[in-house]
Amino acid sequence: MAEVNKNVRNDINSDIDLEEDFAAMFEESIKAEESTVCDGVIVNIKDDEVFVDVRKKSEGVMNISEITSNDGSLQYKIGDTIKVAVTGSRNGRPIVSHRKALRKEKVKAFIDNYDENAENIYDVKIISKNKGGFVAVSDDGVEFFMPKSQSGFKETNQVINKTFKVKVLKIDKAEQSIIVSRKKLIDEDRRKRKEVIASIVDNTDIIEGTIKKITTYGMFVDVGGIDGLVHYSEISYKGPVNPNTLYKEGDKVDVKIIKYDNEKKHLSLSIKAATPDPWDEIKDGLEVGDTIKVIVSNIEPYGAFVDLGNDIEGFLHISEISWDKNIKNPKDFIKEGEELDVEVIEIDANDRRLRVSLKNLLPKPFDEFASKFKEGDIVKGVVTTLTNFGAFVRVGALEGLLHNEDSSWDRNDKCKDTLKSGDEIDVKIIKIDDKNQKISLSQKDLKDSPVSEYSKRHSVGDIVTGTIRDIKDFGIFVSLEGNVDALIRKEDVGSVDVETLKVGDTIEAAIAFIDEKKNRIRLSIRRLARQKEREVLNEINDDGKMTLGDIIKEQLA
Repeated sequence: MAEVNKNVRNDINSDIDLEEDFAAMFEESIKAEESTVCDGVIVNIKDDEVFVDVRKKSEGVMNISEITSNDGSLQYKIGDTIKVAVTGSRNGRPIVSHRKALRKEKVKAFIDNYDENAENIYDVKIISKNKGGFVAVSDDGVEFFMPKSQSGFKETNQVINKTFKVKVLKIDKAEQSIIVSRKKLIDEDRRKRKEVIASIVDNTDIIEGTIKKITTYGMFVDVGGIDGLVHYSEISYKGPVNPNTLYKEGDKVDVKIIKYDNEKKHLSLSIKAATPDPWDEIKDGLEVGDTIKVIVSNIEPYGAFVDLGNDIEGFLHISEISWDKNIKNPKDFIKEGEELDVEVIEIDANDRRLRVSLKNLLPKPFDEFASKFKEGDIVKGVVTTLTNFGAFVRVGALEGLLHNEDSSWDRNDKCKDTLKSGDEIDVKIIKIDDKNQKISLSQKDLKDSPVSEYSKRHSVGDIVTGTIRDIKDFGIFVSLEGNVDALIRKEDVGSVDVETLKVGDTIEAAIAFIDEKKNRIRLSIRRLARQKEREVLNEINDDGKMTLGDIIKEQLA
């Protein structure tokens, strides 16, 4: 019984070995035929699998995506004959691919038409990688193999689905494969770069280049197969400029090599170094005071840059645009692209600085004002600025000063309390100062002074009563009716003891002097005393009872 069992086990093991040998043999046969493209007939489509009769013991199977178009529709149906390639096996069943077959046919066509004397450089997209290297496909569907040693990649994890330039390294007709290399192109490019650098790095001549790329900081220019950078500060003698406003990609430009950084492999080029320095042209031909034509190239809040037309820019400061000191924005007076006549007010070729003036060529507002107006004229003006000491009033194109003391006959009135910016007022021109180019204005001169009104009711010699407003060393200020001030000078106080007086006291005096124009009145206590003495004498003489001699005798008795 044991012997029987042993024989049974041997038979079973023998069957298993035979099945395994058959499977292995089948796998080998599949592998041997993987590179073969054949016609197959679709015999069934089930779920996401397509079964294809490839005249093997088992039907080949492929994913339904192999025959599905971009819009999701099937390109073939059961019974159709299609090209397939065996790509492997699973559970003893061949795995086939329609797309692989198409690519193999394209590879065959590529190999049949290959010209080894051509450049044979292609753009390919890497679609997969394995232990040996990378599988890549061209735009027209030709499949290439790039060995890892020929990739030139330092990092291989992020190269799938990216496109690179490669060169055909080998054509294997037997295996129907195309071996390509990216590294070979990189090495050739490096060698060419070294040769170009060696030939141009010490070149001091002007060379022609082609603009490859424009950036915000400059331009990359191809000179003999190597790209160099023209920094935006090396484009124009004006200074840094925006290259997009002057050039476009593909333009030819003359450049000079100014530096090569061997460590960084960086080539610096200059366009302006390849052109004559315009400052050499003007430093001996342009002087301060010259009038030149310029174009406004750029306007800033503080002024404008003007183009002389020969790669030189001058600066027009805001203070040199107009005689108007209140200019807020240059754009109110000039615009970009406008042609102007300006005067050179500073030129420094060493520091490449040129300053110009527009206002120096414009009529001076003061001269215009002096030709239109004269002292004594009454004009309308607009209040522009208020200060602690008065107000500035624009009359025509100029501003005049209305001082507080000239704004009102009331010494307590201040311009900032009675006026506001923008007010239109009538003023009198009381002074035009040609030397200092200043204008003085008055409002109070348009009205009668309080003294003038007072003089209509009083005259010199009148005895008046007022209130002491202030006491100074030189005299006493007295307030009279009608808001009129009067002064009793120290020498006119007479026999009155000033020490006994105080502010607010009522005081009596005679009017000694009236100046309507200057709004002044002088009083005199001494004159008041003499007037009273004279009145007494007149009264005595009128009575006839006593003479002056009698009065003296009486005083001596």
